Amino acid sequence: MSNTEETAGVPDGGNGGVGWYTRHGAKIWVGVIIVLLVGYLIATLQRAWLMLSEPDLVAKGLGVALVILPVIGAWALSRELLFGSRMSKLARTLEAEGGLPVDNLPRTPGGRIVREAADQEFLKYKAEAEAAPEDWRSWFRLSCAYDAAGDRKRARESMRHAIGLSRS
Repeated sequence: MSNTEETAGVPDGGNGGVGWYTRHGAKIWVGVIIVLLVGYLIATLQRAWLMLSEPDLVAKGLGVALVILPVIGAWALSRELLFGSRMSKLARTLEAEGGLPVDNLPRTPGGRIVREAADQEFLKYKAEAEAAPEDWRSWFRLSCAYDAAGDRKRARESMRHAIGLSRS
């Protein structure tokens, strides 16, 4: 049997699912988290209803809290999903244009990016963003550089700025 025949009908070309999981793994986990959150919301709202129907004021207060806290959690999750969706859209656009930064930084034996190399790369993308402050592409690349340098807070801020620029 030839290699082509062996892998025929296998969606990942017979590479053990690595390609398929790489493309869809994050979406599966997001789906699992959403299902768990919905289950939690249903259970919590059921308990909230029971507490709100009690005559005791303390129980009613806990019932109100059981309604408010899951709503805040759902809002935070939806905001993160929207952020991820918009970021993915920008990444696909930048990839189609050939403008994604290449991940060629040296790594430690544990797989982490060597900090000094990331800092050097960061300077290049910072200068690019300063030279073109209205270009979302430069801010996207700066966000990637912040992330490689380990500064997650600034990476998210830069990505939010890139998303804002792309939407205007």
